[in-house]
Amino acid sequence: MDDQLVASIKAVGIVQPPRVKEADGRLVIIVGNRRAKAAITAGLAEIDVLVCDADEAADAMRSMSENLIRASMTSVDIWRATEALEGQGWNEQAISDALALPARTIRRLKLLANLHPAMLEFMAGGSMPNEDQLRTIASASREEQTQVWKKHKPKKGHDVYWHEIARGLAKRRMPFSAAKFDEDLARAYGVVWEDDLFAPAGEDGRYTTNVEGFFGAQQEWLQNSLPERGILLTTDEYGRHELPKKAEHVYGKPGKNDHIGHYLDSNSGEVRTIAYRMPEPKKPVKNGNAGKHGEPTDGSGESDVPTRTRPDVTQKGAAMIGDLRTDALHQALREATIDDHILLALLILAFGGKNVSVQSGSGMDAFERNKVCKTIAEGGVLTMDHDVLRRAARDMLTGVLSCRDNMTDSGFVARIAGDAIGASLCLPNMATEEFLSCLSKAGIEKAASAEGVRIEPRGKDTRARLIERFKDSVYVYPAAFFKLTEDDLTKGKASEPRRYVPGVGWNSPDDDDVEEAEAEVGQPEDGGDEARTETRNANDPGDEYSAAAE
Repeated sequence: MDDQLVASIKAVGIVQPPRVKEADGRLVIIVGNRRAKAAITAGLAEIDVLVCDADEAADAMRSMSENLIRASMTSVDIWRATEALEGQGWNEQAISDALALPARTIRRLKLLANLHPAMLEFMAGGSMPNEDQLRTIASASREEQTQVWKKHKPKKGHDVYWHEIARGLAKRRMPFSAAKFDEDLARAYGVVWEDDLFAPAGEDGRYTTNVEGFFGAQQEWLQNSLPERGILLTTDEYGRHELPKKAEHVYGKPGKNDHIGHYLDSNSGEVRTIAYRMPEPKKPVKNGNAGKHGEPTDGSGESDVPTRTRPDVTQKGAAMIGDLRTDALHQALREATIDDHILLALLILAFGGKNVSVQSGSGMDAFERNKVCKTIAEGGVLTMDHDVLRRAARDMLTGVLSCRDNMTDSGFVARIAGDAIGASLCLPNMATEEFLSCLSKAGIEKAASAEGVRIEPRGKDTRARLIERFKDSVYVYPAAFFKLTEDDLTKGKASEPRRYVPGVGWNSPDDDDVEEAEAEVGQPEDGGDEARTETRNANDPGDEYSAAAE
C-alpha cells in the first residue's frame, strides 16, 4: 500500500493535502502522516497543507476515523476508474505506474467490460466471483450470459451463486502447452489460440476452446510422429488407455522385447506413453487334463472361473448415501413449499413403505406419533385449521419416511417422495474424503470423467482433484439423487412385497386372482382345530409354505 501511494504521488501529486496545526511555531500533522512520508520518499521538496485550529480531542478522532472508516474500492470501482482515465488520455502503462498495479491486472479488470450489466451491478455491490469464475463468465458471449443469468438470477435479498453461473457458462479448454502440432496443423483444423489473462505470471496461458480441432490436430501429429516400434493405442469411454488383450503393464524399465504404446489423454489432450509386455504363448494342455485353481480343463487356454469385480460404491458408501438422502428428505419436508394434494399423496406413499410397522428414521416412536395426531384432533374433533394440518402432515411424514441403509428403510417410496418435493437440492456436498474413499477406482474415475476432472494414474489423486474441484460448490454423486432410474424400477418390481395364498402360492398384492383364490380356499370360521399352521423354510425365502401337523 505504501508503494502504491508513492507511485500515485509521483504520477499525479497529492490529491488531498494533509491537515496540520500550529504548535510552538511548528506545523504538526493531524491527518495525513502516510501522505507526508510518501511525499518525502517520492523526492518532493515541499507540499501544500491545510492549517486547522488546534483541538486535541477532535484531532485524535479525525486521525482515527480517517484510517478506520474507509471503504475500499471494489474491482468494479477500479475498472470504472481506469476506463475514465483512459478516456482522458492515460494509457495502461501510465495507469499501472501511477497506481503501482501490474499492467496485467489492469488488462484483467477490462474483462468486466464483457459482463452482463445485471451481473456487473451485483459485483459492484461487493458480491464478487473468484478469479476462475470471473474468467469463465467474461469469456462467454453476452447472449450466453443473458440466458444463464435469467436461469440463476437470485431472489431479492439473496446472494448470487457464482459457481452455478460459471458452471453454466463453462467451456472446455485445451492448453497450448499440451499441443505437439505446429501452426500449419492448427490452421488446418481451425485451432485459434487465445490468451488467458488469469494465468500465473511467467506461464504460457494460451488455450483454445476448439476441442474437436485440437484433438484432430494432435491425433494427426501423433500418427505422423510415431517412433520405430511405437504403437498407437485406443482409449475407452473414460479416457483410459486400452492395452492389447492379455498385455501386462510394465512399471519398471522396459526391456528390449517390450512394447511402447502412445495415446492421447482424453482429459488434458497430452500425448502419453506406456510400456507393456505380451505374455509368452502357453503350451497346450494335453488330453484336456484339468489344472488347479480354475485352470482350463479342456486345453482351450481359457478358464471357466468368473472374475469378480468390485462394486463402484462400498457398503459404507451406500449407508452414507442413505443417511444423506434421509437428512435432505427431512429438510425438504420441513421447509419446501408443498401443495396439499402432494402432501396427501406423500402420506399415502409413506404408509405404503416397507418399513411401516413403524420403524422411524428420525427416532419418532409411537408415543410421539400419537402426540402429532393429538395436535389435529384435540378433544376428539378434527381441526379445520389448515396450517395445523399441514404442520402435522410434515411431522408425520418426517417420522415415517427414511432412506437409511438399515431396518428403517422405506424403500423406493421415500425416493419417489423426495423426488416429488425436490429433496435432491438439500443434499450436501459429497466431494469429501470420507465419501469419495468409499468409491472404487473405476467408480471415482467415472465420477471424475462425468465432471470433466482430469483422471490421474492413482485413484487417490483423482479423488483429490475432484475434492478440489468442488471445494466452493456442491457435488452430488449421481446414484445419490432421489429420482429413480430404470434399473431402480426393475429392482423395485422384483422386491415388491408378496403374500402367500393357500392353493395359489406366492402372489404380489395386486394379482387379480388373489381374492378369487382366497374365496375358493376359504377360511376356518374359528381359530380351532381346523386351522393349519404354516411354516416357512428360513433358508430359502422363495419356497412356498409347507403344511405342518395340525
